Amino acid sequence: MVLLGSTGSIGTQAIDVISRHPDRFTVRGISAGGADPVALARQAIALGVQTVAVADAAAAPALFAAIADAGFAAGHASAGIEVLAGAQAATELAGRGADVVLNGITGSVGLRPTLAALRAGSTLALANKESLVVGGRLVAAVLQRPDQIVPVDSEHSAIAQALRSGSRAEVRRLILTASGGPFRGRSREQLKPATPAEALAHPTWSMGPVVTINSATMMNKGLELIEAHALFGVPTDDITVVVHPQSVVHSMVEFVDGSTIAQASPPDMRLPIALGLSWPERLPDAVPPCDWTVATSWTFEPLDEVAFAAVGLARAAVAASATHPAVYNASNEECVAAFLAGRIGFLDIVDTVESILGEHDGPADHAVLTLEDVLAAEAWARARTNELLARR
Repeated sequence: MVLLGSTGSIGTQAIDVISRHPDRFTVRGISAGGADPVALARQAIALGVQTVAVADAAAAPALFAAIADAGFAAGHASAGIEVLAGAQAATELAGRGADVVLNGITGSVGLRPTLAALRAGSTLALANKESLVVGGRLVAAVLQRPDQIVPVDSEHSAIAQALRSGSRAEVRRLILTASGGPFRGRSREQLKPATPAEALAHPTWSMGPVVTINSATMMNKGLELIEAHALFGVPTDDITVVVHPQSVVHSMVEFVDGSTIAQASPPDMRLPIALGLSWPERLPDAVPPCDWTVATSWTFEPLDEVAFAAVGLARAAVAASATHPAVYNASNEECVAAFLAGRIGFLDIVDTVESILGEHDGPADHAVLTLEDVLAAEAWARARTNELLARR
């Protein structure tokens, strides 16, 4: 297998899973951005990889040196490790035909490696939601088999597991669960003074700053709704978001006979990662299970879509055009950066995304969509968002 984004949260947890099953997995290549060449080099030596890819070409000399140092410290030869450097390095590595490619890259830069892995026939364990949010139609066009993508997001992994309980024709709706983030229960008026420090204080998950802010705005659920629509072919009107603060039920599928199948486990990303690597089999003891000897309660609440309008905007983006979801994602990323820098208020994030979506003129439904079209829409959204933010 190949691990893209190996030094990030998904990548390091995947390595933890792999290290406990050395008879099952062989890692041939890893990739990272290049911010921490020492960590990347240590992974390369520990895993015995053949190839390391680094997105920042300027980091290549430091990576070469770190690989030599790590190899010497471990008593291993490191001269045979290939280093790919530059913006296309991860894409080249992803397209080499590994059995499984885990895409744990953050952001829409993960789209090209996704397309390369699928074209090469690899099974894609996908943690890069932007691949489907930004390029859903492009991804669908290169799929070689229905099960070629295995979702690694906990919500979509839960849905994939629940869907094994019935045929697609028997599905009435998908139910995405949301923790509610740090602002669960607040009205729109109460959200006005929210600060970055408050928004970053997630009650359940430990995540990077962008994902944590997305959880606070519920933009993450909007992105996941778009992703679920692309993955499972379910209309967005048949995808419901429900607030579940305990984060134990990761999502559900409701069937036409009235049955609802839920997947439950403690909040630990190693479970969906393990399943993504071994699908459709399950690895033993991937994570500790729920403790059924201890009394506990699970609660579910409807989402307040007035206070948290991001989910409704996601539905509107899917309905508008094939490039509106890319605009939705790109504009949000610029707004989150501005909010974390203290340049805009909390409510300005979603309000600005709504304005940008309203301005975007997407392609007609029958138009042929190219990667360049998607990237151009993203670039426009980022530039236009920053124009609007500069006026605030």
